[in-house]
Amino acid sequence: MLREMFQAKLHHATVTECRLGYQGSLTVDIELIERAGMLVHQKVQVLNISNGYRLETYLISGERGKREIIVNGAAARHAQVGDQLIVLSYVMMNEDEVRSHKPTVVLLDRANQIVPSAP
Repeated sequence: MLREMFQAKLHHATVTECRLGYQGSLTVDIELIERAGMLVHQKVQVLNISNGYRLETYLISGERGKREIIVNGAAARHAQVGDQLIVLSYVMMNEDEVRSHKPTVVLLDRANQIVPSAP
């Protein structure tokens, strides 16, 4: 049996731009995508902490180091610059993998800089 499990999240990502005219997806700084262990074009769930809206989309690569979080397309109607998001990815695992799995959590500050983990 396979189970869909929480793989990784970007926690408290701050929206830097909304582009209604774009065809869709969520643009995220590639460094943040890599740090979370996510992949470009991977399906993600986006939870808007600021207004409670939830949606599914996919990731596209933003410029490394710019710390952009851009909500594109129709989803842009459900976010505003400054909103805080949780970006979640999931993975299918078998029963043995589930037992040892530890999700990756990347905590961000209001400038989308990575907050160091406590030792």
